[in-house]
Amino acid sequence: MTLKECYESIGANYEEVIGRLRSERLVQKFTLKFLDDKSLELLKKSLEEENYEEAFRAAHTIKGICQNLSFDKLLASDMVLTEALRDGKGPDVDRLAEQVFADYEQTVSGIRAFQESLG
Repeated sequence: MTLKECYESIGANYEEVIGRLRSERLVQKFTLKFLDDKSLELLKKSLEEENYEEAFRAAHTIKGICQNLSFDKLLASDMVLTEALRDGKGPDVDRLAEQVFADYEQTVSGIRAFQESLG
């Protein structure tokens, strides 16, 4: 699997991220580092504890990472959740969070498949 194929499989924009980072090596490095990010765990924990200020920060962090790496599908769902959390628990937060969790899992699965293809 190529990095471009990985990006296609997760609904991300390969051309945009290459245009931004200018190097496939850098894109690969930061894409693989995404697997180590703990923001989703913090988001889940914060939502469980009804700490919506911390949940907002975690969702906002995910949003920034997705913007930088052009993870468009995950970015789209996370942006909606981030805005719903901006002033505390907005309507539909639970439903929106479930969509983010699903998109995040798809993203991580695609990146892991790419990582495995590297041998």
